Amino acid sequence: MYRWETTRAALAQRVFATIRSETYDEAAATADTLLSAGLTTLEISLTTPYALEAVTTLVREVGDDAVIGAGTVIDAVSARLAIDAGARFLLAPNLDEGVLRTGHRYGVPVFPGVATPTEAVRAMELGADALTLYPAATMSPRWISDLRAILPQAAVIPIGGVTLGAAPEWIAAGAVAVGMGSALTEGDRLTVSKRLAELLDRLAA
Repeated sequence: MYRWETTRAALAQRVFATIRSETYDEAAATADTLLSAGLTTLEISLTTPYALEAVTTLVREVGDDAVIGAGTVIDAVSARLAIDAGARFLLAPNLDEGVLRTGHRYGVPVFPGVATPTEAVRAMELGADALTLYPAATMSPRWISDLRAILPQAAVIPIGGVTLGAAPEWIAAGAVAVGMGSALTEGDRLTVSKRLAELLDRLAA
């Protein structure tokens, strides 16, 4: 699959989950709940214990039914390890040229972190497949609409503190997707499933 095809598949639902857990088992259970509820994209943060093993297992289990990525990929070494583990995309809170080079060398999309127009332009010059606005909790949807007024080609994904209520506002402001953590993943299986279904309906509308 080409990078642009993977990127399109990863962002198709306009929301993906970022899983950052204290244990491997917790991460695996959260991923299973979300995927069973119909989510098609998620990333395992490399701050999670045995995150690479979790990525490998999930990729093997879901095949082409979902897009599994790695998050908090802050340097080239981490990027290569994540790719070797099977990650289909790499997401970072920072802008590191080595991560972009490594990902693209192996045909894997990279979504680096940006927080200013200067960083956004630099990331696009380096070939970023989309831009991660992190932490989104310190910004507002207006940031994206203002950025896209001068950089309409910028594909931005807010992540970090995005709430259920704000997610549609970010999309309406021009975000190509939102990344969501605990606001999406907390709760029992039924609660998470209902929450995800409602969110997908709202984003589709």
